[in-house]
Amino acid sequence: MQVDFGRTAADYARFRAGFPERLFDELAARGIGFAGRRVLDLGTGTGTLARGFSRRGAAVVALDPAEALLAEARRLAGAEELAVEFLAGRAEATGLPDAAFDLVAAGQCWHWFERAAAAAETWRLLKPGGHLVICHFDWIPSGTNVVAATEALIEHHNPDWRLGGGNGLYPAWLADAAEAGFAEIETCSCDLTVPYAHEAWRGRIRASAGVGGSLSAEAVARFDAALAALLAERFPEDPLAVPHRLFVLLAAKP
Repeated sequence: MQVDFGRTAADYARFRAGFPERLFDELAARGIGFAGRRVLDLGTGTGTLARGFSRRGAAVVALDPAEALLAEARRLAGAEELAVEFLAGRAEATGLPDAAFDLVAAGQCWHWFERAAAAAETWRLLKPGGHLVICHFDWIPSGTNVVAATEALIEHHNPDWRLGGGNGLYPAWLADAAEAGFAEIETCSCDLTVPYAHEAWRGRIRASAGVGGSLSAEAVARFDAALAALLAERFPEDPLAVPHRLFVLLAAKP
């Protein structure tokens, strides 16, 4: 499946809300400060993590290969008057200087990278004592809930999509960090419920890899109509209560 999130940049910016405040609380509880630190956000998308770090006083550089997403990221950061430097680039070969950052973050994107190369590049970019943060905030399918029903609909409209059925936990990322030389590797996770209006859930799903990121405009419209009908028939409550799991990996460069 060929994915280009730039094709769905408008929905991505409007409906993919990004990470909850709990992420920053968990990092702070583990001694990760932000004020005055140099932070690199890989695979920034529309910059939700980058803006979060910037609000807390970090000097942030953010990379993404999709120019359409970067345009939205710059617009959103500008609306908040946040001084984030957004650059086109790839996690595996950023072109940035050695040992330039105190923290490198990858939110909701590590699985899209060539992971060994991205881990090695992160090691190069970090100062000694710096930290790698890999985090996810995933919807969680269970039984006949709205997530499971939505994933089944995506699979029906896009048989090439194989990212459903996840549990929001990523043990393989620990091996990636260890093999790159990182130490003090730890993870945490917690479950949160996120309210979504029907319109917002439809927008969030249009902005996903299996729909707007890979289907034609006509196919996206057909899917969206089917999802609207499914919600009206089986999940009429509005807003929906959508279960999510926050997963955070933290690792240090000795």
